[in-house]
Amino acid sequence: MKLTNSDVEKIKEEIEHRKLVVRKEALEAVKEARTHGDLSENFEYHAAKKDKNKNESRIRYLERILKTATIISDESKSDEVGLNNTVEVYFEEDEEIEIFKIVSTMRGDSVKGRISSESPIGAALMGHKAGDRVEIKVNDSYSYYVVIKSIENTGEEESDTIRGY
Repeated sequence: MKLTNSDVEKIKEEIEHRKLVVRKEALEAVKEARTHGDLSENFEYHAAKKDKNKNESRIRYLERILKTATIISDESKSDEVGLNNTVEVYFEEDEEIEIFKIVSTMRGDSVKGRISSESPIGAALMGHKAGDRVEIKVNDSYSYYVVIKSIENTGEEESDTIRGY
């Protein structure tokens, strides 16, 4: 997985928060629920254990990502598509314009218009300039063309959160 230095910092912050805050709260919730009697029918206990386990699983997931990640630069030329750029794209086939923000894989969220730089469209757009006609190759038998209308360096935003799993 390719991450920027900013991605790494956000992941480290989340791990620390989960270890120091969420873990403590989850353990307290399990202890509290355990005092409510018969554990076999204690919904609060089972819910608290599930939350505790989910937190531990997320910590392991994030730590594994950090161990295997490749660090990439989020810098690009001001007139070229790069990470943290918002790109206005004209889809020739549909005659429609869409706006995407190109982000690292861990921040990708197509519903929110954040496209991974490793996705077919993200990878194809990287390094191109406004006015370029770019072929987006989906697979060996299908591709389509887009024209880059504009590129804006929007930088990293607070809403660019690290994706769940």
